[in-house]
Amino acid sequence: MTSASRAIAVFDSGVGGLTVFRALRRRLPHESLVYFGDTAHVPYGTKSAETVRRLTRAHLAFLSRRRVKCAVVACNTASAVALDGAALDRTLNGHGPAVPIIGVIEPGVRMALARTRSGRIGVLGTSTTIASGAYQRRLAAAGGVRVTARACPLFVPLIEAGWADHPVARRIAAEYVAPLKAARVDTVILGCTHYPLIKPVLGRVLGRGVELVDSAEAVEMEVERILAGRGLLCRTGSGHDTFFLTDTGGTFPEIARRFLGSPIRRLVRVDTGVDTVRDAVRA
Repeated sequence: MTSASRAIAVFDSGVGGLTVFRALRRRLPHESLVYFGDTAHVPYGTKSAETVRRLTRAHLAFLSRRRVKCAVVACNTASAVALDGAALDRTLNGHGPAVPIIGVIEPGVRMALARTRSGRIGVLGTSTTIASGAYQRRLAAAGGVRVTARACPLFVPLIEAGWADHPVARRIAAEYVAPLKAARVDTVILGCTHYPLIKPVLGRVLGRGVELVDSAEAVEMEVERILAGRGLLCRTGSGHDTFFLTDTGGTFPEIARRFLGSPIRRLVRVDTGVDTVRDAVRA
């Protein structure tokens, strides 16, 4: 297998990374894609930083053994607390060739900075992502930027329940974005890969003239740029998709069909050997 023909991996704590997966499939139709969902330990957004780092390391090591050519950490929480940057050369399992790891923080920050007109930027994310300060620090480093961040813990369960456009979701969204409206932000980063599915509601609540930065859109461009620069883009043939889950007994297939618009076919349960009992005690 040549380097270019190896798969691109997308890692997430659950189903949210499917928005990134869908964007990559649309933009890079010749590529083979691997999705890894840590459905046994979802959600990451309420876990300690130590636990998130341990889980992320274990699952990236698994993907490295699959000899992927690129790993996208589509989980904002994992990107915020387990990665040092957006695109790093790393040897994931301690041996073998290093591959680029692409997080969602830096691409989203760059897109927001390019789109803002006033320098007032909002960030919506999980509790752990917002508490990490990852978006806030990177935006502030640009200079001349005022950041208003808001944790939105109820969005993920609403989206996974299929209530993204329910009146309840609209009322909750109005509560969450009130500080952003008061700060008169003109650009808002959707700091969770679930949030593109509630984008229409957020657009209505925030009002016209507010740019919504979709992390899936930012990441798909970043992946293409990095792989093209390394001569690793696959430009012919039809790619195939494989889905790895740490727990296949839940509602992932049903939710994935709603996210992707079609049923998934190659679904494999894996055990990466993470000691979750010790994680739970330490958390």
